[in-house]
Amino acid sequence: MTTVPLSDRYPVSRWVVTSTFVLSLIGLGISVYLTVLHYDTSITDFCPNTGVINCGLVTSGPYSSAFGLPFALYGLAYFVAMAALCSPWVWALPQLRVHQLRLLASATGIAMICYLIYIEFAIKHHICLWCTGVHVTTFAIFAILITNRVTPSDELSEDANASW
Repeated sequence: MTTVPLSDRYPVSRWVVTSTFVLSLIGLGISVYLTVLHYDTSITDFCPNTGVINCGLVTSGPYSSAFGLPFALYGLAYFVAMAALCSPWVWALPQLRVHQLRLLASATGIAMICYLIYIEFAIKHHICLWCTGVHVTTFAIFAILITNRVTPSDELSEDANASW
């Protein structure tokens, strides 16, 4: 088996790898902030709490958690996984299953933000700017992944089939 240079192993354009990784890190940062904000009430929320935009009302109360855990913690777990799956090192893996897992995880994130947007608009009648940042980031990652087909080279596909 010949060694394929890392630059030749990427199944998509470099901008796809870079943008999905950076977006995952942005989502991770926002999720860390929202998780810390949930557990440490002494921290000041940097979000306007007037009118329709009210992060405090959105991130607290009975619809801000599921199974005893805040949605911010689920977002944190999601973006840790997406940062790993969208890292340049994982993008360089030739196994098609890795790319399928990345797309499945992203689609799961879309389903979750649809539910959270429903809660914000239909139940709470308020929106959170930080949550909106997470929603936009999740959608952007999904849009990039769904519009850029993963096409490993034939040689890499054969190696991938042998390892699975």
